[in-house]
Amino acid sequence: MRTQVAIIGAGPSGLLLGQLLHKAGIDNIIVERQSGDYVLGRIRAGVLEQVTTDLMLEVGVGERMLKEGLPHGGFDMLFDGARHRIDLEALTGGKRVTVYGQTEVTRDLMEAREKVGRTTVYEAANVQVLDYDTAKPRVTYEKDGQTHTIECDFIAGCDGFHGVCRASVPRGAIREFEKVYPFGWLGMLADTPPVHHELIYVRSERGFALCSQRSHTRSRYYLQVPLTDKVEAWSDDAFWNELRLRLDPEAAARLVTGPGLEKSIAPLRSFVTEPLRFGRMFLAGDAGHIVPPTGAKGLNLAATDVKYLSTAITEFYQERSEAGIDGYSERCLKRIWRAERFSWWFTGIMHNFPEDGPIVAKLQQAELDYLIHSEHGRRTIAENYVGLPLNFGES
Repeated sequence: MRTQVAIIGAGPSGLLLGQLLHKAGIDNIIVERQSGDYVLGRIRAGVLEQVTTDLMLEVGVGERMLKEGLPHGGFDMLFDGARHRIDLEALTGGKRVTVYGQTEVTRDLMEAREKVGRTTVYEAANVQVLDYDTAKPRVTYEKDGQTHTIECDFIAGCDGFHGVCRASVPRGAIREFEKVYPFGWLGMLADTPPVHHELIYVRSERGFALCSQRSHTRSRYYLQVPLTDKVEAWSDDAFWNELRLRLDPEAAARLVTGPGLEKSIAPLRSFVTEPLRFGRMFLAGDAGHIVPPTGAKGLNLAATDVKYLSTAITEFYQERSEAGIDGYSERCLKRIWRAERFSWWFTGIMHNFPEDGPIVAKLQQAELDYLIHSEHGRRTIAENYVGLPLNFGES
C-alpha cells in the first residue's frame, strides 16, 4: 500500500488528524492495534476547550456535539467547606468549555471517516515503524496471517503512551521528563443526574474529589485514593458514602446515587517527551505527553498537536515548504509545557499530600484563599482552564 501519511492509532488524535488531512486533500491511512469496539469502550474525560470544539466543527463532525454537548460557563471550587464559582465567561471575555465525552468525540470522528471512505486498519498486530529517518518511511503490520507494508511520506505517532512510535526511537535521541504522583483517581460512571449543573472541584481533608457529568442523566465522579487501592475493594455504596463525606452539606444532600456502570483507578503523572519529531515521524497526543487530568488538558492538547501537524504537512504539499514540519516540535512543546504547568499546579493545590506534612495543607489553604479573593487569581485559573489560544506566545 502507498499513502502520503500513515497514522498510527485510531483514538481521537489520530482520527482528528485523519479528518484534517482529508479536508486538505491529503491521503492517509490509520493503523490501530485494537478493535474499533475496544477503542469506543475506553472511558475518558470530556471537557472540551473552545479550540477543540472549533476543530470538530472545522472537520464537519460537530453537529451532535452542538446538540448534545453541555456548554459550561463556569465551575465550582470547594474547599474549607464552602464553594466558590469560577466564572469562566466573565473572566475570559465570554469563553466557555463544553462537556462532551471523549467516547462521543471518537464515535463522531469514526463515523465521519467511514463516510468519506478513508482506510482504517483495526486489529493490526506487530505494528512497526521503519526508515522514518529517511525520505521513504514504512509501516508494517500483521493481519489475517499476512504481513502488510505501507509506504508513505510521513508517519504520525498518535498511538498513546504505550505505543510503538515513541518506543522505536533510539534512547539517545530522546529525553523524557516525568513526575508520578503518589495517588490515583477512582472514577465511577453512573446513570444518575449530576449533583450540580456545573463541575465541582473538591479539596477536603479526606482528599480530592471531582463531580463531573456526561449528560443531564449521566454522571462521572472521581475520588483521590492511594495507589495501593484496588477497584474490587470499592463497592458502589462505599464510593457514594466517601464522596458524600467530601462534599459540602448542600451538595451531599442533592447527591443521587445508583449502580455504577464502570469503575476504574487511573494513576496520575506528568510526562513530556522532547523532541516530538524524528526525521519524518512525529509524535502527537499521549504518545508525546501526559498531563494529570485535574486541568482537563489531555484531549485538548492532543487536538492542538494534530492541528499544528496537519497545518505543517499541508504546507509541505501545497507550498513545498518544510518550515512547518521543522518547527512542529518546538511549537507544540511551548504549548505543552504551559498546559503541564497548569495541570501540575492545579493538582498540587487541590490534592492531599500527607507525606509532605501539615505545613503543605496550610500553604494550599492560603493559596486557595488568595486565588478566590483576587480577580487576577481567578482570571489565571479561568484563562488556563478554557485553554490558551492556538497562537499564544507566538510572534
